[in-house]
Amino acid sequence: MLRLLSGRLATLCLLAPTLLVAAPAAQAGVGDLLVAPTRIVLDGRRGTEVILNNIGDDVATYRVSVELRRMNAEGRLVDVTDATEAEKIAQEMILYAPKRITLPPNQPQAIRLSARAPQGLADGEYRAHLLFRAVPPPRPAADPAAKVEGVAFQLTPIYGVTIPVIVRLGRLEAVAGISNVRKVEDQGKPAVALDLSRTGQRSTFGEIRVMKAGVTDPIAVVRGIAVYTEVGQRSVTVPIDPAHAAAAIGQVTVQYVEPTDSGPVTIAETTAVLR
Repeated sequence: MLRLLSGRLATLCLLAPTLLVAAPAAQAGVGDLLVAPTRIVLDGRRGTEVILNNIGDDVATYRVSVELRRMNAEGRLVDVTDATEAEKIAQEMILYAPKRITLPPNQPQAIRLSARAPQGLADGEYRAHLLFRAVPPPRPAADPAAKVEGVAFQLTPIYGVTIPVIVRLGRLEAVAGISNVRKVEDQGKPAVALDLSRTGQRSTFGEIRVMKAGVTDPIAVVRGIAVYTEVGQRSVTVPIDPAHAAAAIGQVTVQYVEPTDSGPVTIAETTAVLR
């Protein structure tokens, strides 16, 4: 199982402030919830399961829903407020149960998941995101005798994990490319930046490896990199392994490697000179 980590959003209101913590797909752990797998690909014929596990010390309740997210050129997933017809179809075809689940500590439970494509739907890739959002426990009633001075804010964490659910209909192909490879600093640390492109009828997903001749392991690697069908190109930054920082100069080979049922396949590769 993979532990999903979160980005953080704070939403404040006067009476019932909350803190929403949402995790993008394939990034790592939110609260005490483990989710596996972190990415689902369906063909419209066969269903699957997602396993939730509460590793906390208390009983936790989660609400399950299907949401829409859209990738931008930086690779971030943003909420969709103007859904296209294809996005609406993707959201409607995802079937799952149960829609609400209460988990005792260390007791996993499965969410059954399938896709039902409308008759006559055109071949292509359709994607929605399954959101597991924690339901906060009831707040204790306020003491009416308590004296209130000014305005007090209380943040209640609401944890959420999202994973992509991709439905592929028909024989779909994709071609990926790597360009504009350069050495940069990311938050004060050395990294390799590049542009990752995609054409075709489906998304791509895999890991970026930066290889140097004479070094067995990648000098830089990042996993879980997707290029979804709504974008033709996105930027990627790959942190350089501190153990190989001295080797991050001169000619390197950069690979985009996609996992398949028969093993990893390199779907894009280029050489570049790091300065």
